[in-house]
Amino acid sequence: MQLDFTSDQEELRASVRAVLAKECTRAVVRSHVEHVVAGEPSDAGRGLWNTFVALDWPALTVPEAQGGIGLGAPELAVVAEELGRVLALGPLLTTMAGFVPLLREAQGGEPWLARVAAGEISGAAAHATDHVLCGDEVDLLAVVVDGGIAVVPSADVKVSPINTVDASRSLVSIADVPGTDVLPITPDGVQRAREQFTVAIAFELVGTCQTIFDTNLQYAKERFQFGVPIGSFQAVKHKLANMFVAIERARALCVFATATINEDDSRRSIATSAAKAAAGDCQRLVAQDGIQLLGGIGYTWEHDQHLFVKRCKVSDALLGNASFHRQRVADALGL
Repeated sequence: MQLDFTSDQEELRASVRAVLAKECTRAVVRSHVEHVVAGEPSDAGRGLWNTFVALDWPALTVPEAQGGIGLGAPELAVVAEELGRVLALGPLLTTMAGFVPLLREAQGGEPWLARVAAGEISGAAAHATDHVLCGDEVDLLAVVVDGGIAVVPSADVKVSPINTVDASRSLVSIADVPGTDVLPITPDGVQRAREQFTVAIAFELVGTCQTIFDTNLQYAKERFQFGVPIGSFQAVKHKLANMFVAIERARALCVFATATINEDDSRRSIATSAAKAAAGDCQRLVAQDGIQLLGGIGYTWEHDQHLFVKRCKVSDALLGNASFHRQRVADALGL
């Protein structure tokens, strides 16, 4: 089992990071958030999606038979973590990690996968009782219903926006899914697709926590008190060390979960829940200490830290929070 990223996967990371550094800057994210908070339209997410389409990113995990690039779970994990680092806008993650895995598992999903690979559509996955990430930003919804998956235009589904602390991307609930042909899918197929989405969200959360840590580490080196950097104080060192350990622990469990998914290992369900639980525990520590270590500026709207903390809180809740997945692990182990 491969428990580390290959050189090709690290090259993919470097490429994705370079593009995001240019196209999804803090200024772009902040401008989008300010428009949303003010109740004004923003096309930043759609603009980023068009950029990603031009780079063939939506096609990364679509099988080659449907015109995709045919990469696997490790490559999706790499992209998800980098998207989390910059609070990426738009429906790329929900398309790659939610919509595509469901259609791969379903019978007859090939035409939709081909359209994703061609950059013609974006999509989101709607699992039972879940809120739908970017459900009002995508072209199609893959809704898990009795007996299969209904693939419907998002414009034909009644969606209700959910107000969350994170204004960088939308979350909706859905109702009144119109009657349509249902693509058959097995319960195991639904579960496999959900687990891949869950691990991608966990990896994205790790990326967001990493940026919070990096911000605090830099601040601890630059902020002087009593004539020395505050990073030289033992209490600050302890907080930074604890943040670092929490991130590395969560990342390691996410890597293992990704490996089990990639190889369809029997431990994938437990590994997925362990990864999501660790990512949730990580964000709780990193978000709290990340605000505190910045002192007064950490509580201000003008500083970017709150944008990352808010993303952390909402991402923790998506597809089950840390407590939910810890209980799932306990149940699987018979505890």
